[in-house]
Amino acid sequence: MATPIETEKVLIFSPHADDEVLGCFSFLSPSCHVVYFGVEDRPEVSRAQRLEEVKASARKSGFQWEALDHTVNAYQAHELVTPMEKVIQRHRPDTVLLPQPSYNQDHRAVYDAAVTALRPHDKNWFVRNVLVFEQPDSILWPHGGERAPNYFRPISIEDKLHSYSLYASQVRGHRSPDLVKALARLRGAQAGHEFAEGYTVKRIVAVQ
Repeated sequence: MATPIETEKVLIFSPHADDEVLGCFSFLSPSCHVVYFGVEDRPEVSRAQRLEEVKASARKSGFQWEALDHTVNAYQAHELVTPMEKVIQRHRPDTVLLPQPSYNQDHRAVYDAAVTALRPHDKNWFVRNVLVFEQPDSILWPHGGERAPNYFRPISIEDKLHSYSLYASQVRGHRSPDLVKALARLRGAQAGHEFAEGYTVKRIVAVQ
């Protein structure tokens, strides 16, 4: 029986630009496609600048990506389901990663929509592996009801922090490099490695 998840097509549902690096850096590769649900203008940084940061991150890790145009901080789960189903049908991934619900309502909306889009259905592409990724706020201010990670992937913390640094406009105190490193060290200790990322398994189907 083959080990799942190692060399497969991966689709990441990233609520915002940088969530994919913070939550699932270990999956970023040429076999990965990232969907950002919104990239916005802010007083301190333009949408164009944020997209340039995405491009820099994609060049480093080799992943493909697309940015949808939903209004950041106002995502509605029912409006995300159909776009998700379409991208799943188009890419037919083996593994999908979705964000842990958090105090950020956009993360909750993406999670809720993804649970619907990934349901067993006779006309939809069946995704064998579904994992939930965490963020620094998972430790700082839990939303409630979170499960402890039960799937771990060792990482190079230097590589992860370098990719995060490419999102210069998003490096903030409440998700500082020191905090990202501390979380990776904790997950590494749980996994018997120096640094790792932790995920919660929603579904894994072994390959015969």
